[in-house]
Amino acid sequence: MTMKRSGLSQFWASILSNSVYALGNYPVMMVNMFLSPFSILVVIFFVSHGALLTVAIEGGLIMTMITSGMSLQTDLSHLKNDFKLQDMIVASPTGASMYLFGMAISELVYAIPAIAVLLALAILFAHMSAISWLVLIAVMVAMFVFSTCLGFFISTFTSDVMESWAYTGIISTVLSALPPVYYPITYIPLPFRYIAYLSPATYAAEIVQGSTGFLQLSASSAAVDWIVIIAVTLVIGIIAVKKSRWREE
Repeated sequence: MTMKRSGLSQFWASILSNSVYALGNYPVMMVNMFLSPFSILVVIFFVSHGALLTVAIEGGLIMTMITSGMSLQTDLSHLKNDFKLQDMIVASPTGASMYLFGMAISELVYAIPAIAVLLALAILFAHMSAISWLVLIAVMVAMFVFSTCLGFFISTFTSDVMESWAYTGIISTVLSALPPVYYPITYIPLPFRYIAYLSPATYAAEIVQGSTGFLQLSASSAAVDWIVIIAVTLVIGIIAVKKSRWREE
């Protein structure tokens, strides 16, 4: 019971210290979360004359989930290297899974304002069916779990927060900004289309765009997309659990 209570205390402490405290004391940090998804959304809106607004909103939600998960990498590296928090957690009854879960939820809390605005825009302009909403939420959860596991894995190997910022920026861009998340993949010429499939975000975007009718996607293609997303997430999750350096040798 004491160990369970300690784990729950660490869970709430992670949320309070890593998101609530930061948002309350440094509101400018919220601008960072809004800037990337909304800037691309605005560009796509004007370039397409509003035709791709729904796709761009959906892409903004996918990108926000990926960015949130990858941001975990920077925060964990900062707490591990600058405050030696991971050493204290290792010496406490709190396990790696509870620590990771608490920090992951804290990143989600930090992203709530951006997610809320994007969801409001989706309600106003997307006119999605109930099934499309379920598909979108499921894809968002999958992308968050994937990026969280990846962020946690990388954080255990970074030695400085500056290095972490570089990884976060590069990986978030490669995973969510360069792939066809804000527009259908059919806009990419075929010789280059295969490169886009190197990112799990492409499969996620295909599923969502197919559910809203912006992309002609067969049931078998949607099933393959889901299999790829689930498989990649499981592989990254297993690697994060088995290979992450939670304790110093």
